[in-house]
Amino acid sequence: MVRSACSGVALLVLCQPGLAAEAQAPRVNGPKPATVEAFNRYIRLTEARLDARLESGSGYLWADTPERRARLRTGELICEPVTRRGEFPVSAGLIHDWVGAVFIPGVALEDVLALVQDYDNHKTTYKPEVIASRLLRRDGNEFQVYLRLLKRKVITVVLDTEHDARYLPLAGRRWRSRSYSTRIAEIQNPGGPRERALAPGEDHGFLWRLDSYWTFQEGDGGVYVECEAISLSRDVPAALAWLIRPIVRSLPREAVSNTLRATRAALRRAGPAPPRTAVPALH
Repeated sequence: MVRSACSGVALLVLCQPGLAAEAQAPRVNGPKPATVEAFNRYIRLTEARLDARLESGSGYLWADTPERRARLRTGELICEPVTRRGEFPVSAGLIHDWVGAVFIPGVALEDVLALVQDYDNHKTTYKPEVIASRLLRRDGNEFQVYLRLLKRKVITVVLDTEHDARYLPLAGRRWRSRSYSTRIAEIQNPGGPRERALAPGEDHGFLWRLDSYWTFQEGDGGVYVECEAISLSRDVPAALAWLIRPIVRSLPREAVSNTLRATRAALRRAGPAPPRTAVPALH
């Protein structure tokens, strides 16, 4: 996921002809220091919560309840807000926090890891939302990756992003990963001769940070896959709520759902996996 999946803004193209002039969202001067600190504090609290859940020895999965497992086993994809409606207002910004889960029957843990770690092919696995992808560096279970993201919701949003991801094997056919955005840039005129990355302070503030937390557990004849994605965006000025709200409020949820759905679909296309006995260390 990524998503991973689960992942600056670029070209603003209104989907409603004749409204281009008034549809341009005002640019912002990047996140304020207080906004960034609020996001970092939220991340620290989230990681403490996730670590505590792991150390407790029970409830490793968010969906590890009889009711949620039953829903997943029937093929349902579950995606819910972690807090409030999935957003937490901070000074001059919004933190978005959504978690989702799927169960993928007939696959092995190795197959899921191989797919999500194949960053060069994320542009195929997760299209049309990922339109370019590249592994920049790998050191064992640590990855540095580039993703160009595309979102359409009232306007078209294109983002160049870079992420550091680390995978950790656990006992009992379980893995987890954590991914942190290190660069998010808005791309003006993407794909054209005048394409350029907007400098901080030139962007429109639809996405400033994106961190994601994946958990994987093999069992019940398949693999449970979960992703919690936490992002930071500008707040929503009342005068432009009709334009900005559909992006900053719906895209975080859709990103989690679409990433998990695409992961499941890609593994289903690959067919059932042969029996395996151990998850090899990745080097």
